[in-house]
Amino acid sequence: MKNRILALAAVFALGACGTAQEPQAATPDAPAKLTVWIMDGSVTQELLKKFETEYEAAHQDVDLDIQIQQWDGIGERVTAALASTDAPDVIEVGNTQVAQYSASGGVTDLTAKVADLKGEDWLPGLAQPGNVDGKQYGIPWYAANRVVVYNKELFDKAGIKEPPATRDEWLDITSKLNKGGNQGIYLTGQTWYALAGFVWDEGGDLAVQEGGRWKGALDTPQALAAMDFYKRLQALGKGPKDADEANPPQHEVFAQGKVAQIIAVPGIAARVLEVDAGLKDKIGFFTIPGKTADKPGTVFTGGSDLVIPAASQHQEQAYEVVKALAGEQFQTELAKTMSFVPNRTSLAGVLDGDEGTAAMAKGAAYGRATPNTPNWAAVEATSVIKQYMTAVLTGGDPAAEAKKVSESITTTLNSGS
Repeated sequence: MKNRILALAAVFALGACGTAQEPQAATPDAPAKLTVWIMDGSVTQELLKKFETEYEAAHQDVDLDIQIQQWDGIGERVTAALASTDAPDVIEVGNTQVAQYSASGGVTDLTAKVADLKGEDWLPGLAQPGNVDGKQYGIPWYAANRVVVYNKELFDKAGIKEPPATRDEWLDITSKLNKGGNQGIYLTGQTWYALAGFVWDEGGDLAVQEGGRWKGALDTPQALAAMDFYKRLQALGKGPKDADEANPPQHEVFAQGKVAQIIAVPGIAARVLEVDAGLKDKIGFFTIPGKTADKPGTVFTGGSDLVIPAASQHQEQAYEVVKALAGEQFQTELAKTMSFVPNRTSLAGVLDGDEGTAAMAKGAAYGRATPNTPNWAAVEATSVIKQYMTAVLTGGDPAAEAKKVSESITTTLNSGS
């Protein structure tokens, strides 16, 4: 499963993907050849080449073979690679895929390296999915999360000078924007990552572990309060109650100029401008508000981690590559080049020059991830959370519907255990 957010900034054209090659042992005359899998769209070819050249110059014993992989079918390819004897030495994976891959036993435990990698500074939403049963298998690489994308012109016409600082202010402002044929917000009934953030804000969770088993938790008072807030916010627009943000694509709806706000990653602005370039100076961004003004709303953190296959024959050298890719210098260059949030909270300032990415970085400091279990992918595949949301928004009893979806999540998460 890849729970990373795909609609980030424009995807760059990269080289063709390759496959892992037979490891080559180092000799006094030949450096060790390390194969690194990087996903299509994560890094520009120019930045990758710069990294490769500089790294090899500083590490004469290493020859990097960086191969670009496509997302389509990547799960099967990684699973096969981890089970092979000629696995790549470093692999980029989706942050929520780590639990699935580590369950195979084919990923190196890097817990002893966390301090060396400045793990105390990692974004929680990236660090948590990489940690399975108390062991750190995935090393945070970069993140992205949703913000509120808004139409500055509509805000001005409504006399709104500042973005809301709290959820109550957000409801009030959105209500004022919801006039004159405009929608205060376009929020579909099944934007469940936004709901997850509200659940976490209330102190709840999507699922919890009890006695070694998972239990769906959308029927708790905290989760029910979150669903109630979602319902009130969603009612201040005309978003369909039975669809997600891709149906129809919300950037197309926003581009019509009658929607004041959407919840999306900042990179969606580029897609809006493809529809109407005239909105270029009218698009603004702010962090999703929290319950109180001193803390922004909690957000789902999508992104990527780096893992080292246990079958790599160059464990220490592979670690040094991971350390460089996850280090301050490359993280700064990656953030500036790709408009991603770097893996460390202390580096959030490198994005201050851009309103959208700065808002994203502010929210990332309060990021969370979906339940850290290999079976969460099956929960998403069933769309039970989306169905639950639609049921409540169309008049269903919240408590009864929440109980049903929680029972379904419980069954799915414990399947095979």
